[in-house]
Amino acid sequence: MTLSADQLVLLVMAWSAYAVLHSALASLTVKRWVAARWPRRAHGYRLGFNLLAVLLLLPPLWLTFAWRGSLLWSWGGVWAWVANGLALAAVAGFLWSLRYYDMAVFSGSAQWRKAHRAAEDPGRLRLSPLHRYVRHPWYSLGLVILWTRNMDEARLVSTLCITLYLWLGSLLEERKLLAFHGEAYAAYRRRVAGLLPWPGRILGREEARDLEARTADAGATPPRPRD
Repeated sequence: MTLSADQLVLLVMAWSAYAVLHSALASLTVKRWVAARWPRRAHGYRLGFNLLAVLLLLPPLWLTFAWRGSLLWSWGGVWAWVANGLALAAVAGFLWSLRYYDMAVFSGSAQWRKAHRAAEDPGRLRLSPLHRYVRHPWYSLGLVILWTRNMDEARLVSTLCITLYLWLGSLLEERKLLAFHGEAYAAYRRRVAGLLPWPGRILGREEARDLEARTADAGATPPRPRD
């Protein structure tokens, strides 16, 4: 069954609403407003943000799988093995990369436990092995998983919306990283591609360590980021 124009528009609107809300809640402007308005509860912001991000994701996901629409393409034969192999490799890469992230800070449990009330998350610049190839490895791995699936109308619309948001979201995230880590992150951005690996833009192991050391040497109180 082919999706109607109204269904396609509603699906795009659902993803757009998610993108706007998620970006707004992730911004330093909103974080600082919450920290100023409710300083005693600010240490729970990251936990609440992650929970709300999951809940807000449910409506567009439900529409995607409830409507589906006509099948546009499916992987068969050797291409199915290739597509599924790439998706499994992306999942494995994601799980392997977890060791290089401070998941306590990412989840918000560290901020809650330590009563960290600043809008900026604690921690310095850390570059995992995958960060030597792309600046946003989790986004890149997610794109591999998205685009190696069989595609119906609703899933294609959702995949396009998510792809666009990951690209735009990476740009918004980098505004904060540039303000927070300064020239060290600017140098890193000049050397490494954003979402797709590119020949000649691969960071050496020693270069990565040098950039990390530069942010560590900058001290525990980096310049205050501006949204």
